[in-house]
Amino acid sequence: MAGQVTENRGTPIVGRLTPRAATPVAIALGVLLLSDVLRVFLPSLITLYGRAGETPPEQMGLFAALWFALPFAAAPVARLTGVRPILLFGAVALVAARIGLQTTDGGDPQLYLSAIGVCAGLLFLYGAARTAARDAAPVGIAAGLAASTVVHLLLDRMDLVWRDGPLPWIAVLAFCAAFLAAVLTSVRLAHRPGDLAPAAVWLLAGPALMLTGMFSGGPGFLELGQDWAALLSFDVALRIVLVCWGVICARTAPWSGWAGLILIVAVSAQATDLAGGLVIVTPVVLGACLGQAARGDLPTGRPPRNGAAVLGGMAVFLVGTFLYYAAYDTNLGFPNVVIPIAAAVLVAVTGTRISRRRPAVPAGRPAMRWLALALPLALVAGVLSWRPAPGTRTADGPEFTLITYNIRMGFGLKGRLDLDRLAGWARAQHPDVVLLSEVDRGWMLNGGHDDLARIAAGLGMRYYFAPAADPLWGDALLTNLPVRQIVSHPLGRHDYPTGAQAQAIVLTVGGAEVGIVNTHLQAPPGQAPEAAAIVRALAQPRGGTARPVLLAGDLNTTPDDPAMRVLTAAGLSDPLLALGDPPTSPADAPTERIDHVLLSPGLRAVEARVPRVPFSDHLPIVVRLRLE
Repeated sequence: MAGQVTENRGTPIVGRLTPRAATPVAIALGVLLLSDVLRVFLPSLITLYGRAGETPPEQMGLFAALWFALPFAAAPVARLTGVRPILLFGAVALVAARIGLQTTDGGDPQLYLSAIGVCAGLLFLYGAARTAARDAAPVGIAAGLAASTVVHLLLDRMDLVWRDGPLPWIAVLAFCAAFLAAVLTSVRLAHRPGDLAPAAVWLLAGPALMLTGMFSGGPGFLELGQDWAALLSFDVALRIVLVCWGVICARTAPWSGWAGLILIVAVSAQATDLAGGLVIVTPVVLGACLGQAARGDLPTGRPPRNGAAVLGGMAVFLVGTFLYYAAYDTNLGFPNVVIPIAAAVLVAVTGTRISRRRPAVPAGRPAMRWLALALPLALVAGVLSWRPAPGTRTADGPEFTLITYNIRMGFGLKGRLDLDRLAGWARAQHPDVVLLSEVDRGWMLNGGHDDLARIAAGLGMRYYFAPAADPLWGDALLTNLPVRQIVSHPLGRHDYPTGAQAQAIVLTVGGAEVGIVNTHLQAPPGQAPEAAAIVRALAQPRGGTARPVLLAGDLNTTPDDPAMRVLTAAGLSDPLLALGDPPTSPADAPTERIDHVLLSPGLRAVEARVPRVPFSDHLPIVVRLRLE
């Protein structure tokens, strides 16, 4: 094409970074840093601005939309200053916000720095879309999504922003320095409009980011449990290989866009659930269709619309993300799985429609070398993230210590992810059993962390997860005592959108069986009778004597509520009434007790405490129990 910037294809990958090679590197690192900032901004909306439900959803949505709308002002500014100042300003502001986040201790600075970082990241992408060559766009976007996934995995899904010490600082500064160096090198190139990638490539960046954020980490395989944790890392690494394959395939085969569309239909139909199918095919669709779109020609006689396209795609990211997760608090009138399916189909269909059929072009040795590099990375990721499960142990006497705690996805009062400090505090209580509510195992809205695996590793305990709202959000039991029986019973919704369950457990303590019902009631008037029925069934094993049972968790019920009378009618008593009736919510200024440990005959509370700790918006209950 006339005026297109050429390159020497014999230039080695390792060596001086040329302006042409720097462009996809800059895009990839920009996507990586933007993903990093989004993993702080999204949960900060919920825990700091939203105060976990205290702020109206529409107000919270408008606040989020503001930071995604501000970059649209770049278009009129670009007509006055040109595009490159916007690209450079966005890159520098993104780096400043990311470094600033490393210095904060939560609170409003975390909320607003992450918001500024998102806005700056979008300004950078606007500038990149208006200046990057057609080859650099799909490779940079796909590589950035893959890099974000693998870094998140190798960090055990505990981002650097939540870590203390010098090593996270060194890593963050290195990423930021490499990003700025690549940006400063890439701006030396000048491209004509015909040299740029089609606008649809940049439009698809938003849906691509949403899909990889929702399905990175292998949510379809979480039910395998911690004994198979290595499979999660191999699953992610395999999808990194598929991303590389998708980019190579898209640049060599004109049918790759249709291949992605066919795969998404075929695999989703055979998967155990629709999300599992999307986990497998998402990287193929993204890589193939982004590369496929890059081969299309721009219409002649029309100014490029790449900048508006990338901002529009990020608006799709915002709307799709909030609709998907709003379904757990609001009845949308349709299942939320429709949203990622629609986004994946959009990626496949749009990538196919705008491409022109061209003869296949050899992928070239550099691309094949990158694909070969992904295979050893898969092995390294698998080895580094595998953890053996702790063994079981027996309780010598008739007493055991239990903690029940609504952890609010691990975010403390200042909005910081406090999983390690939470686990350290709990370990100091020497518990035998830990019951957790609001456990998140990978929601993008909360940053994509596996709370349960992280806390269990800190405690050195085995865990048993019980999905409630969806396969990644629910309740959990952690213990190394022998577990004889564990069943999760779904509770009725009773017109409440968030799902709930009751985890019925039988443990062995001092040679005797103890029943535990672990739940987080969302609609207590309707769900309390169901929980009471589960308690009665657990207390009466077939062919045996009555078994002592306890019911614990966030019941969203005070001792004076009618739902509590339903539970006491099932033979349960509240030992904390005689121990001062300490309130548990809200954690910063508790006024009421909605978290409980209720006991049946045969169990006695030797000691009970409600420690004032800042790891959630609830306070935990620590109780020492004795079998009688």
